[in-house]
Amino acid sequence: MGKNKSKIGFLSIILLGFNAIVGSGIFLLPNKAMELIGPASLYVILFDAFLTITIALCFAEMGGMFKRNGGPYVYTREAFGNFAAFEVGIMTYAICVIAWATMAVGFTTALSVFWPAADHGMTKDVIVVLFLIALGVLNIVGVNFTKIIMNIATIGKIIPLIIFIGAGVFFMKLHNFTPLFPHGVYTHGSFGAAALLIFFAFTGFESIALAAEDMDNPSKNIPIAIVIVMIIVSIVYILIQAVSIGILGPNLAKDVTPVTTASSLFLGSWGGILVSLGVLISIIGINVASSFSSPRMAVALAEDGLLPKSLTKYGRFQTPYLAITLTVVLTIPIALSGSFTHLALISAISRFAQYLPTCLAVPVLRWKKPEMERSFKIPLGPVIPIIAVLVSLWILCQSSSQQIIWGLGGLIIAIPLYFLMKIYNKKERSF
Repeated sequence: MGKNKSKIGFLSIILLGFNAIVGSGIFLLPNKAMELIGPASLYVILFDAFLTITIALCFAEMGGMFKRNGGPYVYTREAFGNFAAFEVGIMTYAICVIAWATMAVGFTTALSVFWPAADHGMTKDVIVVLFLIALGVLNIVGVNFTKIIMNIATIGKIIPLIIFIGAGVFFMKLHNFTPLFPHGVYTHGSFGAAALLIFFAFTGFESIALAAEDMDNPSKNIPIAIVIVMIIVSIVYILIQAVSIGILGPNLAKDVTPVTTASSLFLGSWGGILVSLGVLISIIGINVASSFSSPRMAVALAEDGLLPKSLTKYGRFQTPYLAITLTVVLTIPIALSGSFTHLALISAISRFAQYLPTCLAVPVLRWKKPEMERSFKIPLGPVIPIIAVLVSLWILCQSSSQQIIWGLGGLIIAIPLYFLMKIYNKKERSF
């Protein structure tokens, strides 16, 4: 039998993962990392890369066991049962909504390079609301535009990265890397705070496992793709931060669009404009991707009985109009609730509702279902999953109680919703 050409191939999986991870975070967050811990932020990126790779290895083993869509939701159900799976499923949707809200605010930050007022006050709020509604409407009308915009956005993302890193390394000044910490003194807690913030830039790799059914030979390709993608992304992030520090020095801490500013210094105004456009297109692209995938997460949960079945309805344009509308309505107030940095922290925290159960599922399923076929098995037994869990818990402890409530509050809200959905599903079956 010939190969199913409708499936996503290995190279496409790599590109999907790269696109899902590299978005607004690395273009807009280097300044905050520099402000918190100075040039030592390079070590923070290495630390986050280590943590993310340990988590990604857990996803790789789980992704090699299950061929159906759902990722963490599927793994949690198999390891811990329906209630835990419900919690993770609802949080997966909440994570999608929070991430989209964060990206929408990132759009106004990137736009402020061309229109300074775009990132302030009422103008910012109006742009965010109109941007989210416009993407929602475009999604309801049809999905053909998504592929075109995503292709453009991928090019828009790669061009500024190549220009910035390829040319920028020749203009770095070594003296900008000293002192290692701001004012030469390490501030207690600054490493943890920077690690939590920059961790946002690494999130998104789990999307590789979420669409397993659409991939060619997922049990073999997903584990390899996740590891390759994380290594590539880690190298790119370290180079971006190094070039930003090497060119801007201490001024990096005060610049909300550092990649653009640094590009202007070593390429001139035209280079800065070119890179700024690339960054803006990239962020638009990741918003388009979020506007497409977030409602589909709601549809997937509704199909499994975790949300009302009405969300699975498709309209005249063959799109899930109710799920799209609900997602836009939920995303708007979150986007209006804070700055890009504030939302990035909340988004990073919320991801651990997916990551921790997946890491814990590895040793649990090795014990419960040792007979299941695994195309990839993490070496060193349970050591790597345990390290991933312990480091994840440490990094969560670096956040404030308010940030924890915002990031993981959905777990509390999901408890009564679980019992309401059980009642709702019983009534549905009785008709």
